[in-house]
Order: sequence, then C-alpha cells, then structure tokens
Amino acid sequence: MGGMRTAGDLVMRMQMAKAMRLGEAKEYVADKLGIAVEDLSDNIKMDKIRRKLGLGRIRPSVQEAVNLQAKANIAELLDIKINSVEKYGLSRN
Repeated sequence: MGGMRTAGDLVMRMQMAKAMRLGEAKEYVADKLGIAVEDLSDNIKMDKIRRKLGLGRIRPSVQEAVNLQAKANIAELLDIKINSVEKYGLSRN
C-alpha cells in the first residue's frame, strides 16, 4: 500500500491509534470502507473511494476535502481521535 495513493495511511493510523497488528488493521479499514482487503492496495479503486468519502488525495480538485477536513473525515470514518482535528473543533464525535 502506498499511503494516500491507496489505504496505507488509514491502515497505519489504526495500527498507531488502536495498537492493531497489520492484518487486523487492514481488515478493520476494509470493513469501514465496505471493500475487500485486496482492494486496499488498488490505487484506482482507492482513488474513487477517497474522493467519494473526502479522505484526501495526492492531487485534490477544488471541490474536495483537503488537510484538516480530510483528517476530520478520516477520524469519523475510522472512529478514532486525531489531535489536530480535536484541537480545532472539527470532530463530529
């Protein structure tokens, strides 16, 4: 997985936030996204999913969520706390 090109950043967040092992984190993220674990490393599918859910992309268009808004969307989707999102009151939890 390649970070924001696929789902590597989401999996890593789960490993760090919830002390999950790699396989467990992949399954959790895939379940939250409603896709198969194998699709986490498909950049075409993940680009569409990241755009649809506002999870941030390498080259976002003007209408897409970027920076803190993308982090807030990630925090909500994965049900985790992200310090910068909490600090600036973007959390919906």
